[in-house]
This record gives sequence, structure tokens and C-alpha cells, in this order.
Amino acid sequence: MSFLQCICKTLLYKRMGWTAHIEVDHPEKYILCLAPHTSNWDFIIGLLYSRAEGIKANFLMKKEWFFWPLGVWFRHLGGIPVNRSKHTSMTDAMAEAARRAPNFKLCVTPEGTRSRNPNWKKGFYFIALKAELPILLYGLDFERKLIECKHMIVPTGDVEADMKRIKTYFKDFKGKNPELFTVGEL
Repeated sequence: MSFLQCICKTLLYKRMGWTAHIEVDHPEKYILCLAPHTSNWDFIIGLLYSRAEGIKANFLMKKEWFFWPLGVWFRHLGGIPVNRSKHTSMTDAMAEAARRAPNFKLCVTPEGTRSRNPNWKKGFYFIALKAELPILLYGLDFERKLIECKHMIVPTGDVEADMKRIKTYFKDFKGKNPELFTVGEL
């Protein structure tokens, strides 16, 4: 175990009191769908968890966060800036990168914002569908201080049904600011 991994385990599990309950095996390639996303603390908890468990995943983040000096740090951590004002073929590019790479791990927050949003982004779903990747469902529950992954979804192409299954999984998790989280109508 590396020094960084040891520090992150100590901070997250011993000092902060979090636990992890992971029932799903992690293949070489996957999309990690993380919710709820109601606070910048989600990033800190997720970063500590990934480093504590030795998971090196890229993540999508709005381009506005990639200014000097934070941009250098976010890129080093695996950040990929997203220009949300432009409609680009980001899903096609990410799916192609996933198909070519021997290892591919991408973490996304489906709400796409820390604000209350019943209309979750579906880009992560289409990346997984196009690249034939499973989607690991990771819930952050601040009330129970629990990081949990009990389900994995393989996209079927039926977006409505699959998104309903994904949202149903997350409906009972409590974010840092629970009033900012919704799965919308199921």
C-alpha cells in the first residue's frame, strides 16, 4: 500500500467515519455513476475513496473549474473539462476512447449539477451503450456516511427503462444537502 493510499484510508474511514459497502466486481472498463451530487464535498469524498481503494478514474467537470492553478491539479487527478454551452460529440469521442483503451474508468454525476435537477444528463448512458460498458452505480449517503455500490447496469438501448432503473437505485440516498437531490418522477 502506498503512502497516499494509507493517508486517504485513514482520513476517510478512521477520521471522517465513512464506510464502504461494495458488492460489484470492477471490470477493466466501466462508467462509474455517482449520486447524489449536492455539494463540493462529494468530490472530496469521492477523491479520498478512489485513492484509498486504488481506483484511478477520470471524471467530467465543467470547464469553468479548469482555471489556473486548479486546472492543472484537476487534469492531474483525471479531470476532463466539459463545455456545457456547446453541443459537441463528447459522447462519441469518449466512447471511441473507451473502445481503444485497455483500461477505461470514467466517473460521472448524472444530475450534471449540484442543484436540484429531475432531468438527469444521459451522456454517461450513451457512452456506456456505444462502448458496450457496464455502469456501476455508486451512492454517497452522508446521513449514514456510506459509499455503496450494489448494482451494475448494462445498457439495453431502452433509455427510459434503464434510466428508471438507475434513478430507482439512487432514490433513497441522502446527499450532503438532501433538499438539492431528486430523481424526478419514476
